[in-house]
Amino acid sequence: MSTETLAAGLETALPTTLFRFATAGSVDDGKSTLVGRLLHDSKAILADTLDAVARTSADRGFGGEKGGIDLALLTDGLRAEREQGITIDVAYRYFATDRRSFILADCPGHVQYTKNTVTGASTADAVVVLIDARKGVLEQTRRHLSVLQLLRVAHVIVAVNKIDLVDFGEQVFRDIEADVQKVARELGLGSDGVADLLVVPVSALDGDNVVDRSERTPWYTGPALLEVLETLPAADELEAELESFRFPVQLVIRPQGALAPDAVAAGLDVEAYRDYRAYAGQITEGSVKVGDEVSVISPGHEPRTTTVIGIDFAGQSLEEAAAPQSVAVRLADEIDIARGDTIAAAGTVRESTADLYASLAWLSPKPLREGQKVLVKHGTRTVQALVRNVTGKLDLATFNVEPASNLELNDIGHAQLRLSAALPLENYLHHRRTGAFLVIDPIDGNTLAAGLVKDHPGDHEDERYVI
Repeated sequence: MSTETLAAGLETALPTTLFRFATAGSVDDGKSTLVGRLLHDSKAILADTLDAVARTSADRGFGGEKGGIDLALLTDGLRAEREQGITIDVAYRYFATDRRSFILADCPGHVQYTKNTVTGASTADAVVVLIDARKGVLEQTRRHLSVLQLLRVAHVIVAVNKIDLVDFGEQVFRDIEADVQKVARELGLGSDGVADLLVVPVSALDGDNVVDRSERTPWYTGPALLEVLETLPAADELEAELESFRFPVQLVIRPQGALAPDAVAAGLDVEAYRDYRAYAGQITEGSVKVGDEVSVISPGHEPRTTTVIGIDFAGQSLEEAAAPQSVAVRLADEIDIARGDTIAAAGTVRESTADLYASLAWLSPKPLREGQKVLVKHGTRTVQALVRNVTGKLDLATFNVEPASNLELNDIGHAQLRLSAALPLENYLHHRRTGAFLVIDPIDGNTLAAGLVKDHPGDHEDERYVI
């Protein structure tokens, strides 16, 4: 997306009620300060919180004789973070402007905490990647952009921070912008509608181009960072019309006879109440209407087709529901459905398979090796799996896949797993939610990797690292 295109859309874009975004970047690029500046300048900080941060800043001599507040303290909540001056865990913050409400995830910059960046970015509609104007594109920048391409984040905004420390030099910004575009082309980031990419010069410390456009960068004619965040479409908006209905069942609702007196007291039809049967969960993709034909996908069974006769939400009946709503769905036929099964638009789900080809972002200090036994959590179902082979990992210098027999912490690579039960696996390229899964350690229950389903290598997918 060009700066001109985005700027032209600022006046006509219709904001949604909620927008999720995350920050990423290398150590000391100013992520926490940027987040603090957004919260401070958008008037999202309570007075007592601001006073406490001001006192702590003064005690530490922040700003010298001029004083001021250390905005990073607004997000670095852990004691270790405050003492070391770094971000360790993902810090979530909620704030709102006149145009939109936000959930913000401030992610760590250290290499050892890259897994936290994967966590924060996995549900984000947009990610702001910070680059220190004095340092330019670093290896960690390349790693983060690779992760964002892997996760297919809809919008990527690169904020060239500390532009004040290079005297607001246009050439410095243009050189970094060119380097970012080069990395993006090598990754395929921003192509084929995978993600929008915008580069913005900012000073988190002084507030230039964060909430308001700065007069100190007259050579930059694009929008300020907050203007971009207020007007970008959320991922659910982009995907709603493209995705078919997917509904992993979390709970089967079947009232017992003992509850009948409560139904009478509430004025409900007791017989109807006794016969009530619904399937509760969150719609992960698409939408559904009363009268739609759906298929029930269960391991070991052929898909069974039925019709939606009711959609219930918070005691009310709906005619239609869409992702990411949590609802209870009633079906016309009595079908054996259990937690972990999937209800989907009829005729849109491929045959379940026990062979899982995947891209993995390895998040554990325990390496992944061939022959290893793990658990795979896909939707609401968890099954045992065997790692049949590791086929390669991404070289961050060249963005090519190099041969590998194992994956180490922060590696991104390919693997093939054999599942103990067939699952309705769908390519992450086309189904961002149902194409994602977790790899879990069966011994201690810790998460080992974030996984994305790929097509069988013999299918249409290119052997180059498709992310």
